[in-house]
This record gives sequence, C-alpha cells and structure tokens, in this order.
Amino acid sequence: MAIVASHHTGQELRRLVDRTAASIAETSPAAPRVGSRAAGDFRIVAGVSTAHMLNDIMQSVILALYPLLKGEFDLGFFQIGAISLTFQLTASLLQPVVGTVTDRHPFPLILPIGMAFTMCGLLLLAVAPNYPLILAAVGLIGVGSSTFHPESSRVARLASGGRYGLAQSLFQIGGNTGQALGPTLAAFLVLRHDGAAARPHAAWFALIALLAMVILLQVSRWYGAHLKQRATQHHVPGTTLFPAATVRRTIGILLILMFSKFFYLSSIGSYYTFYLIHQFGLSEHAAANLLALFLFAVAAGTLVGGPLGDRIGRRRVIWFSILGCAPFTLLLPHVGLGLTVALSVVIGLVLASAFPAIIVYAQDMLTHRIGMVSGLFYGFSFGLGGIGAAVLGLVADHYGIVFVYQVCAFLPLLGIFAVFLPDVRPPQHSA
Repeated sequence: MAIVASHHTGQELRRLVDRTAASIAETSPAAPRVGSRAAGDFRIVAGVSTAHMLNDIMQSVILALYPLLKGEFDLGFFQIGAISLTFQLTASLLQPVVGTVTDRHPFPLILPIGMAFTMCGLLLLAVAPNYPLILAAVGLIGVGSSTFHPESSRVARLASGGRYGLAQSLFQIGGNTGQALGPTLAAFLVLRHDGAAARPHAAWFALIALLAMVILLQVSRWYGAHLKQRATQHHVPGTTLFPAATVRRTIGILLILMFSKFFYLSSIGSYYTFYLIHQFGLSEHAAANLLALFLFAVAAGTLVGGPLGDRIGRRRVIWFSILGCAPFTLLLPHVGLGLTVALSVVIGLVLASAFPAIIVYAQDMLTHRIGMVSGLFYGFSFGLGGIGAAVLGLVADHYGIVFVYQVCAFLPLLGIFAVFLPDVRPPQHSA
C-alpha cells in the first residue's frame, strides 16, 4: 500500500509540475509551452554563466593593463578614461540594437560570432604599437560584448523554469567572477613581466575566447532547438501588464538608480589601483590583487541579489542595496589602508545586489521585449561605466584621484528614488 500511495503521489506531483510549466508558457513568450526539460534547464544557465565568466575575464584584462599602457604610451588619466569610454560605448550603443533585432529575428549563432570579435580584439591589444590601435582593439572587444550580453540574458531567462531572479544572478555572477579573476590572471600572466615585454603576454587570453566559443556553440544549439519547438506550437504574444506611463516612469527611475550605481563602480573599477598606489604606496601587483578582492565581493553580492528579489521583492532589494551602501562610500576616502579594503568589500557586496534585481524587475514589466530591455540595461550600464571613467579621469587629472572618491561618495544617496518604484512581480508569481 505504501508503494502504491508513493507511486500515486509521484504521479500527482508530476502532473502538478507539468501544469505549472504549461501555465508559465501560456503567460510568457520567454518559456516553452510544454513541461519539457528546456523549461528549467539549469545546465544551460550554467553554460551561459561560464561563458559570461570567460567573457568578463578577457574584458577585465583591459583594466589590469592600464598601468602598463599608461607607462608605455605616456598616457594621462583622461586618455586612460578614453580607453574605457571606447570599450563601454561600443558595447552600450549596440546592445539595445542587438536585443531589439533578435526579439524579432532570433539568431542563436550570434553568441559564438560575437566571441570571435572579442578574440580578435585581444590579439590586437597584445601587439598594438600605438594609442589609436589600442582604442581599436578595445572597440572590437566592445562589439563582442554587445552581442553576448542581451542574448545570453535572454537564454538564462528561457532556461530558468520561472526562477528568473536566481537564473539572472547565476548568469551575472559568472561575469562578476570573471571580472575578479581577470586582474589576478593578468597579474600572473602579464604584470609579472617587466616593461614593454609584458603586454604581448595578453595574447594568452585569446585561448579563453576559444573555450568560450565552444561553450556558446553548444548553447546556441539548445537555443535553436528551443526556437524550433516554439515555432511548431501555438504561441500567445506577450504584453505588458502595466500602463505605458507607469512603464516609462519606472524605467526612468531605474536608469537614475543605475547611474548612481555604475558611476560609483566606475570610480572603483577604473581608478582603484591608482588610488591605492597613490594613497598608500602599494605596488601595481598588490593593487591589482586588492582590485580582485573588491570584484569578488561584487560577485558575492550579485549572487544574493537575484534570489533575494524572488523571495522578498525586487523593490526592497534595490532600495537597500543602493541607498544602504551610502554610509560606507562616504567613509571610504577618510580611512587607512585596512579600513579602505574592508569598506570596499562591503560596498561591493551591498551595491552589486541591485543589478540582478533591476534587470529582472525591468524584464517582468516588459516580458514581450526581453532582448530589448536586457540590451538597454546592460548597454546603459556599460555606457555609464565608460562615461564615468572618462569624466572621472578628467577630474583626477585636474584635482587628484582622492578628490574623485570624495565626490563619488555621495552618488549612492540617489537610491532614495527607489521609494517611487511600484512592487513589480513576474506574471507567474504567486505568494
């Protein structure tokens, strides 16, 4: 009798799972209609997260090379910021375009093709003999990024089985982990060499691009099969659940919050090593390792933000993560080395939890435009990083690197705007 009851219970549970998956498919274009394995395949989420890690390892090498480039080409802080600006704007301007086009005309192979652009940019960066070609190299890497992020974010949502925040956090933590590993690998492979002989060793990172291309070829096959499955089934187009005025106002508030978050993070990502070297006399190698520590804290915060938003609401996470780190940013420019490192870890942990919550919050409002909204917010974050790097570099040239951190400390206070956000939940959410 126990065996029969257990078998009956298992059948009921299986039917419940199938009904739930079918319900998700009816209300969202971002999931298959049937309760197939593809509706919740976290192997695919792991694949795009790993590719995100490899992609951002290669991108973060640019930051680690700044001291070498500054010395080799006698660059000012504004020229260093212009390198970031070239990379970030190349990525940011194309991302929403790529997302909008692939919303209408999906193209799974764009993922490995974009990674090929990144590989070419890395090889050029390793051997470029002058500053203009350095800008061209980072521009190619930016093109690769612009094709990777919106489509990979879409794939993570497709494979999430309705656990959107968790999938987005797992996808993003791959990138954050890559950003943290990049400076460490650069310190080991590149910075340990002296002078002009160091930069050519950056070509080793092209092997990482090849590995990412292999992974993304497998992901693109899954994505293509998923699209064929949807094409053979009746599909109900997604629509927004909110009035257009509410959507516009909410997106505007989210972009303000993104400005406060990423402009501040730009001051850390682009100039933290210079700040540590100038303020505390650290070596380039030690400063790169402390930058990696900060980026690992960012990765941990990213892992927490998405599932926490699934559980308690994304609005609360956004509110706490941006406004909540203001006391620490205000204190950072006025403490010694030990507290600087500790505060930077806390800031990275708290501030980073906002991004997965913001992305899924926006996706939940516009479930029929996943590629566009993902590209918009990833692109906006990249653009803010580039503009921030250039503007803050100009400020640092005129007033010093310490002044940059004193001014940027007030940016998280813009988190007060989160009070105007509605409490958005995904269409499939149930309490």
